Amino acid sequence: MRPFAARLVRRLAGRDVLVALVRYRHRGWNGVRADAARDAEAALAEVVRTAGDIPVVLVGHSMGARAALAAAGHPAVRGVVGLAPWCPAHEPVGHLAGRRIHLLHDEADRVTSARETWAFVRRASAAGARAEGIAMRRGGHAMLRGAGDWQRRTTELVVALLAAPPPDGAPREDGRGRRR
Repeated sequence: MRPFAARLVRRLAGRDVLVALVRYRHRGWNGVRADAARDAEAALAEVVRTAGDIPVVLVGHSMGARAALAAAGHPAVRGVVGLAPWCPAHEPVGHLAGRRIHLLHDEADRVTSARETWAFVRRASAAGARAEGIAMRRGGHAMLRGAGDWQRRTTELVVALLAAPPPDGAPREDGRGRRR
């Protein structure tokens, strides 16, 4: 994810934006423990604790996208950009209502299923998320072929999400409570 972070830093230079990377304490999802999701939630809590009430966009690849989607119910989260995400059929979506979700996937990916991603987008949309699936022409799971396309598209989406109004029900930036 470092090339994605570097491109975001370059694109957002001069703006009051923090770009941070999450380090997982344990390898893997680890069943019901969902260690990656717990680590993403802890990192998000730390960002809010240190930076205050700021709009947050979560970006993740594969299991990291699953962790970002799991943490996306936090009030600070404007949206998620998931790259070749791991979206199992049983994954909850109710907490994504009002969030903007952009899931990029190459249908030739042999590690995670684009079909499951498109199904997740439909379920999240039905639950009230503003979700879209974006088919990438190449890159497979590792996003190496056409890496510039993946990075460019991710950067565009993050910039747009940061400029978007907060999700319905999220605290307003003026501090006057929840949007109606």
